[in-house]
Amino acid sequence: RSVLTTGTGSSRAGLTCAAVRESSAGSNGNEFSLEAGALALADRGVCCIDEFGCMSKEDRTSIHEAMEQQTISVAKAGIICKLNARATVVAVMNPAGGIYDENMNLERNSRLGSALLSRFDLIFVMLDQAQCVRDENIAHFLLQQSIIPGSAFERPMEMDTGFNDDDKANG
Repeated sequence: RSVLTTGTGSSRAGLTCAAVRESSAGSNGNEFSLEAGALALADRGVCCIDEFGCMSKEDRTSIHEAMEQQTISVAKAGIICKLNARATVVAVMNPAGGIYDENMNLERNSRLGSALLSRFDLIFVMLDQAQCVRDENIAHFLLQQSIIPGSAFERPMEMDTGFNDDDKANG
């Protein structure tokens, strides 16, 4: 089981759970039910959060309990309970400002507090080393792949990709 969400579209309720007013027949409008958020839905699975850095600080802190205790405590609309959130959290983000500064630590580059960072078991920093000629060749190759064959924009691909044998072997 897996759930994918984005930091740009996730709220605290969307990550944990939301209290929803019942509007069914026979309901007087004062009854609520809980709708599970991404972390509860991913129980015993994986919750992937893209653009984690775009979430508000308040929304990010809502996952502290889920990552540490594997539960979500709920006290909404008169409903008090604990939901299981035994999920692996895979969060992806870009560094603050868009460029990772190797002279600063991870906490400053990510603008995530140490309390949240410490809840991750593994952290991978992937750096894109700028190489103008190679980057230009890759961009050109990708653009050529998106052009419809036979269109007026089709151009022959006659250029060195800048890949060495190791790059070709590793995809």
